[in-house]
Amino acid sequence: MERPGAGGINSNECENVSREKMSEGMEANTVDSLVDMPFAAIDIKDDCGITDAPQINLERNKENEWIKSDQIPKRKKKRKDYQPNYFLSIPITNNEITGGIKILQNAIIQQDKRLAKAMVGDGSFHITLLVMQLLNEDEINIGIDALLELKPFIEEILQGKHLTLPFQGIGTFGDQVGFVKLAEGDHISTLLEIADIAKRTFQGKGILAGESRSFKPHLTFMKLSKAPWLRKNGVKKIDPEFYEKFISHRFGEEMLYRIDLCSMLKKKQCNGYYHCESSIVIGKKPIGIRDLINEALHRERMGLKSKVKHIKELLLKPEIQAKIRRELFEGRLINNSNQANDVNFSGTQT
Repeated sequence: MERPGAGGINSNECENVSREKMSEGMEANTVDSLVDMPFAAIDIKDDCGITDAPQINLERNKENEWIKSDQIPKRKKKRKDYQPNYFLSIPITNNEITGGIKILQNAIIQQDKRLAKAMVGDGSFHITLLVMQLLNEDEINIGIDALLELKPFIEEILQGKHLTLPFQGIGTFGDQVGFVKLAEGDHISTLLEIADIAKRTFQGKGILAGESRSFKPHLTFMKLSKAPWLRKNGVKKIDPEFYEKFISHRFGEEMLYRIDLCSMLKKKQCNGYYHCESSIVIGKKPIGIRDLINEALHRERMGLKSKVKHIKELLLKPEIQAKIRRELFEGRLINNSNQANDVNFSGTQT
């Protein structure tokens, strides 16, 4: 018996598709080559296209049924074809956090220099909020629109408050991915709520977004998959002894200020951060004493650079160079003349 929306799929075909779906679940690990964390599950319709509508007679109005099936929109690609290539990123910009991670990375490298190739590079530290697939410029533009629509929803969740994300301790995914943990607290439920509304906003635009596993926010600092040759050289997991001194280390706090739509595959920026298609700013970034000091130092450096540049420009002018040579030459003549006078004077005395 056929149901509406089935597109002429019989029960045997439906069983085959169901078995296909089970095998696709085993293939989900292929996504790990692009993504380093679990994400919220995607709401995907049944592969058989079965709904809760009443059954219809197969022999009745077959011609009309073919017309109806042609009018049904094509379903999203099957799970095995889903390869995320874009993601929503919360950049980590606090120097205390990034500096602490660099100390951690160096401590691990000192114990095994081969692991240097597995480290996440400077400027790339972030929390991944959502992964998605955007296949062309049109879909990228749709993703940008979804990101802009997401901003008021996030601000409604925060209700004018700042979301502070404290990082403490170390964890791994299967001893293959090393990450800094997000400390326990109410901020986790708020971040989960933001991740959920982000997924629903992007999926509402028809974008294939999200992952089949639960969302666990984290800050990746190393991945063995970055250097596949490590396995051939006997490095099959991250040894807990490498980071045992940092198990309870408090790395610092990051304020949620910006969310970026980034590409996994496009060339990174010169500072090491991912190619960014668009961003939204959440609230206002608080200004602390450190920010004021850094700004003052920056202004002072810029002032000194301006003065040095001005001096260089003056020294390159022909008239200035001629004046300098003239003064140096005249100075030598005067010195030589004085020396001669001294000699003559001493000679007359004798």
